[in-house]
Amino acid sequence: MDDSLFTVRNATADDIVWLIELRALLLDGTSASYSSRSPEDSARWRTAYKQWLRAHLGVHDGVQVLAAEHRASGQVVACATGIIDLRAPTFANPNGLCGWVQSMVVAPHWRTHGIAMRLMDGLLRWFGNRDVATVVLQTTEDASRLYERLGFRPTDECLLIRQEVSV
Repeated sequence: MDDSLFTVRNATADDIVWLIELRALLLDGTSASYSSRSPEDSARWRTAYKQWLRAHLGVHDGVQVLAAEHRASGQVVACATGIIDLRAPTFANPNGLCGWVQSMVVAPHWRTHGIAMRLMDGLLRWFGNRDVATVVLQTTEDASRLYERLGFRPTDECLLIRQEVSV
């Protein structure tokens, strides 16, 4: 990728509209368990996400939202979110800090330009600077090769989800 085309930076409140539209690629009209099933579902998550971004961007040390901005147009073409949570210590993770990668999205037109790799490099550096040795993410089959190049491995653990939708 030509690094001169994009800037990877911390997302700001000015990016919220872009971030919502990028996340919609994951949350609207897909078959995922967390996907919107109606226009009302979409409106609800968009409102909640906008409030969440306003509350967390640049003010919460356990949340990092990165944006990839196309330099020529100023358009945010990709984003990724890192969240740190505290779990009970284990042998492999004695401080209990666990990183989660969420909402890694690259606009379809800009995929295969190395943007996701740059976003992940930024998030992994951010996690490392906070002594987070365990990082977890959920992926698609298409994106799994990127994550495996970064050292992520499938586990034999069974992930279950209990999700009650509040209306």
